[in-house]
Amino acid sequence: MTTFELNAVHRHTFRFSQADVEAFARVTGDDNPLHLDAAFASQTAFKRPIIHGMLGASVITKVLGTQFPGHGSVYLKQTLEFLRPMFVDTDYEAVFTVISTNPEKNTFEVSVEIKDVQTGKVTTRGIATLLYKKG
Repeated sequence: MTTFELNAVHRHTFRFSQADVEAFARVTGDDNPLHLDAAFASQTAFKRPIIHGMLGASVITKVLGTQFPGHGSVYLKQTLEFLRPMFVDTDYEAVFTVISTNPEKNTFEVSVEIKDVQTGKVTTRGIATLLYKKG
């Protein structure tokens, strides 16, 4: 895709496994038992381990860097709000919507909402600003 029209939408479904959570913990060093220890997590308000917020949000960079707009995009800025926990082996959908464009600077802003497919509830949302100049 080489042009980004206002209100253009892209959808991406995904899920993470416990092995993904463990790999993320190894890479980042975030070994909070809330993510890794079911016995510990059972004593929290969540009642079971939750995915690291940044692991859940990592789908944003995957999509923006490989699909929408894809190769050639450069992240300039990202805001995030973590509204609800995310869990392993649960289907999620990330919805990307172009909310502003600046053709002179080759930049645009994309709002992102990550929703639990089963409940429809938003778990994470934010706005990304990207530079995109293919070629």
